[in-house]
Amino acid sequence: MSKADVLFVNMCNGIINNGFSSEGQKVRAKWEDGTPAHTIKNFGVVNRYDLQEEFPALTLRPTYIKSAVDEMLWIWQRKSNNVKDLASTIWDEWADENGSIGKAYGYQMAKKYKFSQGEMDQVDNVIWQLKNQPYSRRILTNIYNFDDLTEMNLEPCAYSVTFNVTGDRLNAILNQRSQDILAANNWNVVQYAVLVHMLSQVTGFKPGELVHVIADAHIYDRHVPIVKELITRPQYDAPKFRLNPNVKDFYDFTKDDVIIEDYKKNPQITNIPIAI
Repeated sequence: MSKADVLFVNMCNGIINNGFSSEGQKVRAKWEDGTPAHTIKNFGVVNRYDLQEEFPALTLRPTYIKSAVDEMLWIWQRKSNNVKDLASTIWDEWADENGSIGKAYGYQMAKKYKFSQGEMDQVDNVIWQLKNQPYSRRILTNIYNFDDLTEMNLEPCAYSVTFNVTGDRLNAILNQRSQDILAANNWNVVQYAVLVHMLSQVTGFKPGELVHVIADAHIYDRHVPIVKELITRPQYDAPKFRLNPNVKDFYDFTKDDVIIEDYKKNPQITNIPIAI
């Protein structure tokens, strides 16, 4: 069975059985009908995925891996903050009439800073360090820029990644301030697993461990029955994953360079209500 399934089930059981409920508290998020969107949450959830063991896609329900990769590349490679540059429509509700989500996500990745090796953006700095000083303990990105928060249509949820090399393996810690577990958990896990694979390939390492740190891991009240059914489903082996080995430059990757095989999974869950 997929170890990602096991981690997901244990996390959900922990939240449902032992989490803190926001019922009776004032909350910002609302459902489409205006009702307050309450959650059950656990603080400080940490999940570890060994990318040498398997690719961490859920089999409890499908994760649309190529769409997730396209969104990751939209931020990390195309460094865009405009939904017109994205194949899916999942960001549309946060975009203005021109398609912009403000000074968020890709906008922050495109900003240039003065590093010791010259002026470059955060992504290029990560790649340069992995190629030139991989044992640095300063290889990270952070898009939670307080100077620009008031001009972001959505403050970043997954906001920081720290990279660390052990021997011939590239590891990463993804820090996330908040996560809607049903809607987004495996989506983000898959995105950053692929990112580690891609950066490993272009900098000469093997993918190592992805550590996902979630400050506020929550299940919305209207999602609880869905999650309870989801985590009782049968679990299958993780799919096989590989990248196009001919790609040597991170900026040459496309979603079609991701090859997924033998992905056995349960039926999709549709019409999941999303709190805003």
